[in-house]
Amino acid sequence: MKIAYFDCFSGISGDMTLGALIGAGADAEGLRRGLASLGVAGFKIEVGRRMAGPISATDVAVILDEDHHHPHRRLGDILRIIEGADLSERVKRTATGIFRRLAEAEGKVHGHSPDEVHFHEVGALDAIVDIVGTALCLDMLGWPRVVASPLPTFHGYAKGAHGTFPLPAPATAELLVGVPWRKLDIEGELVTPTGAAILREIASEFGPLPAMRIERIGYGAGKSAFGIPNALRVMVGEEEGAVLPSPEDVALIETNLDDLNPQFYDTAMEKLFSAGALDVFLSPIQMKKNRPGTLLSVLCEPGKAEAMAGIVLAETSTFGVRISRRERVCLERHWEEVTTEFGTIRIKVGELRGRAVTTAPEYEDCKKAAVQHGVPVREVYESAAARYRTKRS
Repeated sequence: MKIAYFDCFSGISGDMTLGALIGAGADAEGLRRGLASLGVAGFKIEVGRRMAGPISATDVAVILDEDHHHPHRRLGDILRIIEGADLSERVKRTATGIFRRLAEAEGKVHGHSPDEVHFHEVGALDAIVDIVGTALCLDMLGWPRVVASPLPTFHGYAKGAHGTFPLPAPATAELLVGVPWRKLDIEGELVTPTGAAILREIASEFGPLPAMRIERIGYGAGKSAFGIPNALRVMVGEEEGAVLPSPEDVALIETNLDDLNPQFYDTAMEKLFSAGALDVFLSPIQMKKNRPGTLLSVLCEPGKAEAMAGIVLAETSTFGVRISRRERVCLERHWEEVTTEFGTIRIKVGELRGRAVTTAPEYEDCKKAAVQHGVPVREVYESAAARYRTKRS
């Protein structure tokens, strides 16, 4: 499994991320072509080398045209630019996710809804380039699983569109709630809001360098001097001894039934799912006195176990339930869409460590399209599956 380790020994920013990913193998010309599809004028990208202390690092600079008008934009403006670009769905989804995180953090800090936030520093053209460019570079690297190091602490003050603010910037601090830090305590902005949002969107975990066979190393140069090498290091390679995703705790509620009107199962299942059950299923069993029966099983988050048990007791004929704690391991899941002769069909994609391992057309979409077009569901299903395979090849 391919992995990219973001070693943030002196922090992270958008341009540092682009530089490190290009240094680790992403193509600068491919980056320029992808960004050109945004249809946004008024900038060019220069890629060169810069010394970060004793380290030669890739330097990426977004040069803005001085005579070009660069408007402030809201979240909706930026998302429309991304959606209209000639980019893969995963690139769009990743870039959109980063900007949504920024908008939510800025909105919380300034007391606005995400849609009302005017992007100034974080919404400027160079940030759009940094964020979409990061997604493009990860696409060129084959979407490795991203692990990031703890972030270095820093302090001080900086000036922005909203006046003077403490470091870490309020939006940066908001974005990094729950992320581990390590003590460095440099004066100056080591982690920018853009860099923080990028990490929160793409990193699957934060911690030490995982067991991996390193193939490429890229250094992305920062623009400021802090008395230490100001660069982001990205190590790309193959994970050694890949393991399953971390298990999550779930509660299992069970009861045996042999005297419930079968028509009542539908109502019970409907109420359980509405209350937040992760899954509800029925299994045939053989009960005492050789009576055929049904095992009703409900999976839910541990905190919802009592509520689920109450629904089972109220909606069935049982006199009691069993509650146990279990662990489950799940693939990471997301939706993609394909266009078929029967219309648009969603595809559920299951990923293990960033690699798609199982896919399935959404049955309800296939069923609806089959009814509309008067064809068997199987025909719609197979068409959607074939289109998705073609799309990914």
